[in-house]
Amino acid sequence: MSQRGILHSINVSNGGVPKLPQSHAQVHADGVEGDRQEDRIFHGGPDRAVCVYSLELIEALQREGHPIVPGAIGENLTTHGVDWVDIRPGTRLEIGDVLLEVTRSTTPCHKIAAAFRDGVFTRVSQKVHPGWSRYYARVLREGIVTTGDRVLLVPPRSLF
Repeated sequence: MSQRGILHSINVSNGGVPKLPQSHAQVHADGVEGDRQEDRIFHGGPDRAVCVYSLELIEALQREGHPIVPGAIGENLTTHGVDWVDIRPGTRLEIGDVLLEVTRSTTPCHKIAAAFRDGVFTRVSQKVHPGWSRYYARVLREGIVTTGDRVLLVPPRSLF
């Protein structure tokens, strides 16, 4: 069973956060064009090429009083209408021309603290708050993504 959503935001920066919105971007095996990570030890590389997050979770965090917006915590792609509880390693996301495969949840760090009330960036830690994490993905098919593109999620159990 697959589900559909849309690509709400494409976010890039020349290093660090916040990442700023773009209308479209080329996605390569090594990441989103125009995006750079300051710390290549903990970010980037083939299994961490793209970071994805959910608009619904951002909105829920805003209701809790956090000043978070799309791109503020370093995600490259912000989805809308995808049930985040279905995201886990092995899940595939088809967005525009691009095919991604989720590799793992991210580990938040102090650099995203400004997006959280009282700087409590662990609010998006998978270990502390399961289901609230951003996810890293590898690029299985390169291409262009555009804001508003359809997002097709294929859970791992549907891949076999």
